[in-house]
Amino acid sequence: MGADLTGKVALVTGASRGVGAAVAVALAQRGALVACAARSTAAAPQRTPGTLDDTVARITGAGGTAIAVPTNLADPADVEAMVATTVGELGGIDILVNNAAITFVGDIDIPMNKHDLVIKVNFDAPFIASRAAVPHMRAAGGQILNISSVAALLPVPGLMSYGVSKIALERLTIDLARQLQDDNIAVNCFRIDVAVASEGFVANTPGVDRSTWEPCDVAAEGIVWMLDQPMPYSGRRESMLDLREREGIMASRAAAHQPQPGGPTLELFNGLAAAAKSMFVDG
Repeated sequence: MGADLTGKVALVTGASRGVGAAVAVALAQRGALVACAARSTAAAPQRTPGTLDDTVARITGAGGTAIAVPTNLADPADVEAMVATTVGELGGIDILVNNAAITFVGDIDIPMNKHDLVIKVNFDAPFIASRAAVPHMRAAGGQILNISSVAALLPVPGLMSYGVSKIALERLTIDLARQLQDDNIAVNCFRIDVAVASEGFVANTPGVDRSTWEPCDVAAEGIVWMLDQPMPYSGRRESMLDLREREGIMASRAAAHQPQPGGPTLELFNGLAAAAKSMFVDG
C-alpha cells in the first residue's frame, strides 16, 4: 500500500493535467495535503485540456485536501510565492514534486525567446522552488523529486532545448542530494522513458499511434514508489523502464504491448545519432 502520508504537505507543479495531476491525486489518496500548482485554471484555461480546479475537485470529491496555487513558473517571484502560499495555507512543505515542463519544437534554429522560456520553466523554476522549500524542510527532513525525460539522454529531433533543460535538471538532482543529505532531505529524479499519454505529449504528436502509450497513472505509481523510499535513498536518477523491470511495479496498462528495444537508456548518448525527422509539432 505504501507509506501513510497523513498530515504531510506536498507541492506538485504542473498539476492541472497529465502526470502532475495523477501524482497529486495519488499523494492525496495516501493522506497528504496537496498544493496543486500550474497556470491553467477554470478562470484562465490554457489550450491543452485540464485545470487546477479539475484536479482539486478530484481530490476533494474523494475526501482529500487540496488547494489550487495558480503559478507562472516562468516568473521567479511567482515560484517563490508558490512555496510561500503552500506553507502559509497548509502549514509547511514536506514533499516537492518538480513536474511541470514545456517545450517548443526546434533545434539550433529555435527562437531565443522560446529557448529561454523552456529553460526558465523546466530548470530555473525547479531550482528556485527547491531553494525556497529547503528552509521549511530542514527541521524534519523532506523530499524533492524532479521529473525528467528520455530526451535528457537522447538527441530527440525537434526537442533540443527541452532535452538540455532536462539533463540540467538531472545534474541539479545529484548536486542537491549531496548538499542536503545531512538535513535528511532526499533529492531524486524520475526519468520518463516510456511513452506516457499526457495531454501535452498527445497534443504535440498528432496522428501518432498511441496504442502502446501508458496512462499517466502508471508513471505516478513509480513516482510515489520513489517517495516511499527512506534515506539514504537519494541522488538517484531512475529510469521508468528500468524501475518497472527491477522492482516489478508500474504494470503496463497500455492498449497494446510493445517491448522497448534495447532496454532502458541510462547514460547520455555518445557519438553521432542517425538523422531523423521530428514527430512533434509546435503546439
